[in-house]
Amino acid sequence: MSAKNLDQKGRHRNKIVAFRVSPEEDALIERAVHLSGLTKQDFIIKRLQNKDIVVQGNPKVFKALKEELKGVMQELQRIDSGAGVDSDLLDTIRLIAITLEGMKKDDEWKQ
Repeated sequence: MSAKNLDQKGRHRNKIVAFRVSPEEDALIERAVHLSGLTKQDFIIKRLQNKDIVVQGNPKVFKALKEELKGVMQELQRIDSGAGVDSDLLDTIRLIAITLEGMKKDDEWKQ
């Protein structure tokens, strides 16, 4: 028998929770998870428990931010004079801003 996988608090996670989402919802979830630097499981559990997502700056998070900012830039260049900005793009911009603000506060703490 294989060893049980325990979480950080020593709990055995043996229950499975599954649900269906649309492709658009999946993209939003994936983007938020990617920018958080957490696993999808940890991200969803924290969000369901209304806990703050604390982003620790690391190369993976910086790469995710860079990729998302490239996508935002391309989308903004495609838009003429700010017309036609969809809510998904605005959500992505807000998420990037919140992530960067949190990382800025964390960086100020280190000084």
